[in-house]
Amino acid sequence: QVQLVESGGGLVQAGGSLRLSCAGSERTLSTYAMGWFRQAPGKEREFVAAINRSGTNTYYADSVKGRFTISRDNAKNTVYLQMNRPKPEDTAVYYCAANGGLAATVRAGRVDYWGQGTLVTVSS
Repeated sequence: QVQLVESGGGLVQAGGSLRLSCAGSERTLSTYAMGWFRQAPGKEREFVAAINRSGTNTYYADSVKGRFTISRDNAKNTVYLQMNRPKPEDTAVYYCAANGGLAATVRAGRVDYWGQGTLVTVSS
C-alpha cells in the first residue's frame, strides 16, 4: 500500500505561482508513474499532468499546457506540480496519483493509489 500526501495548496492570485508537492510513503515511489488530477466544485475529477518513472516523459491537459509543470525528485520520493499564471478556473482540489505502469496509463485515469487532495483557490 502506497500512501501519498499532498501539500502546498492554498490561496493564490491569478497570474501568480504556486507549487504543490506529493510525498510518497514508499521509498520505491520511483517505480511508479505519477500524476495530478483535480476536481472543481460540481464537476468530475479531471486529468492535469503525468510523468513517467524517470521523469523524462510528461503529459499535460490542454488547459494547463504551457503554464503548469510536473516534475519529480526520486531521491526525495516527491513529485511536484509547479503552477504558473494560474487562473480562477484552476480552482479545485488537486489530487496526486500513482500507477505501477506507464505515464500514459495515468493520463487515461487508471490509478492504483490516490492522495487525499489539497485545495487550491485562485482569486481574480
